[in-house]
Amino acid sequence: MPLYLKRWMRRLKKLINRLFKKTIAPKPWLPPDTRVYCIGDIHGRYDLLSALIEKIKQDAADFSGQFVMVYLGDFIDRGLFSRDVIDFILGDVQADIDYIYLRGNHEQTLLDFLQEDSVGRSWFTYGGQATLSSYGVAVAKIPTKREDFLEIQSQLRNNLPETHYRFLAGTRVSYTLGSYFFVHAGINPHYSLARQNPEDMLWIRDEFTAFKKPFEKIIVHGHTVTDEPELLPNRIGIDTGAYATGVLTCLVLQSGQQRLIQTPC
Repeated sequence: MPLYLKRWMRRLKKLINRLFKKTIAPKPWLPPDTRVYCIGDIHGRYDLLSALIEKIKQDAADFSGQFVMVYLGDFIDRGLFSRDVIDFILGDVQADIDYIYLRGNHEQTLLDFLQEDSVGRSWFTYGGQATLSSYGVAVAKIPTKREDFLEIQSQLRNNLPETHYRFLAGTRVSYTLGSYFFVHAGINPHYSLARQNPEDMLWIRDEFTAFKKPFEKIIVHGHTVTDEPELLPNRIGIDTGAYATGVLTCLVLQSGQQRLIQTPC
């Protein structure tokens, strides 16, 4: 057999093996003596967040290992107290805890609006007015003129504390630890974790949640609201629609264990 044909056959065999290779679901694990508290979408519900943090502190009282606190993003919009949520998070910092603040599509939209006024039209359709109000920018109805959006943009720039802007701009798109991959919305199931598009990780929904096969890691996410948290073999969704339902969810991970803490209103 000619050499070029042998090479072609080897490539074809590798391709076939890759296409039909059975992906094994990763087993839940974290580094020894590590506990993760992962909080879902808050959406301006300061009341629920402060109550949930108290429950977490009580739960953590008997653990002496390493703590990691992961927030899955969407701190703002919809609920009435976005500013209070950010103030609380900035003030609730302990030296012995690793804090991971992920960016949601709502934080991204606010950051985009600060740079481009046209973003305001879409932002207002999913809760932006509530955030503006919490920062002292009163908007009675969705504007129709560009000059109105420019005025709102200017007021938000003036009213948004520098510490809040740095917090929002400093949020991360993803975080991984052990066999878990934490992200706001999810991932594109057709690409490896290393090749994910940030926009997908902020916005993707049905294409991700409908995928039943294992991923490289267990994906922990918010963004898609469900009546109850979804603890599935390939992903864990913990957005329980706090702004509307009054239920804010925290996923607790340790070793191979997975459990929940929730705060009703």
